Amino acid sequence: MVCQPLISLKKTPMQFLILISDRIDLVTEALDFRSFDAPAGERLDVAIALSLSLSRSYAKDLVDQGHVQINGQPVGKASTKLKGTEIVTVVIPPPKPMLVESEDIPLDIIYEDKELAAINKPPNLISHPTATVRTGTVVNALLGRMDLSKDNHFDPASEDYRPGIVHRLDKDTSGVMVVAKNDEAHRRLAAAFKKRLTEKEYIAIAVGFIDDDVQIDAPIGRHPTNRQKMAVGGSNARTANTYFRVLQRIPGHVLVKAKPHTGRTHQIRVHLAHLGASILGDEVYGKSSSLIGRQALHAYRLTLPHPKDSHAITFTAQVPLDMVEAWLKLGGSWPPKGMENL
Repeated sequence: MVCQPLISLKKTPMQFLILISDRIDLVTEALDFRSFDAPAGERLDVAIALSLSLSRSYAKDLVDQGHVQINGQPVGKASTKLKGTEIVTVVIPPPKPMLVESEDIPLDIIYEDKELAAINKPPNLISHPTATVRTGTVVNALLGRMDLSKDNHFDPASEDYRPGIVHRLDKDTSGVMVVAKNDEAHRRLAAAFKKRLTEKEYIAIAVGFIDDDVQIDAPIGRHPTNRQKMAVGGSNARTANTYFRVLQRIPGHVLVKAKPHTGRTHQIRVHLAHLGASILGDEVYGKSSSLIGRQALHAYRLTLPHPKDSHAITFTAQVPLDMVEAWLKLGGSWPPKGMENL
């Protein structure tokens, strides 16, 4: 397939703010507007990649982020098939600063030794940098505070810069997260997660009803139409197993403890939604809530073999105030019976 040559290339001034060392500079930057004749029968992201000499993953990101129009109309699906009569316009945003640097981000360090550190990750904090997010992550918070594993193997400008990270929590999930401080500890901890030698316990507020004790074994894969979501039985589904125990019931809601035996993306959120009881405040698998500004999910406890001697070590982080207050406003009581240390 041969794409038509670029037929226009123009720049439009755009002013934006960059925060540098406690002062704000007003900078004039140009956005690239690039247009080309659509090749017939090609996927949109593939056509963009070939016509503009971009990687396909970056082309897909541009579509997902709303930077692409067909005949002047926004289009949101990278898989859109082109007829060959359209004009595709792509906005190339200004480049983001690429280096990942240490930041003074408040972080509750539960435990630290020469091999690892355990933190209580707050909500609204991403675990590690991505191609488009280079600040405000757990990695940014830890750089400069402690040694992190594999740092010498990564380029801080790399899209995949994640020193110390052996497992992740979703951005709006709070709770216990462990990072490795040297390469050998990283290898052993990563192996422990892969071999399922860890035990994870989460606390969640769910909207709806589930039985007192539920063991769900339902494979999870990518959602067939929304690539930002996961789904039971989605594409390339992998085994997923979660145990749920109800800690307390009130009309319309349950407080549950979840123990995932596998580590699939969004596993607890997907499994609860599959049971008809999505997590309170989960805008992806349920709906937002006026009671809490994120999904009410907290990684309460994590047990794993210590990388130095393989002896089991357990880290615990109390359920945060926003979840406690949400549960009380719903009419529940705190703490639930038998979980006084929660």
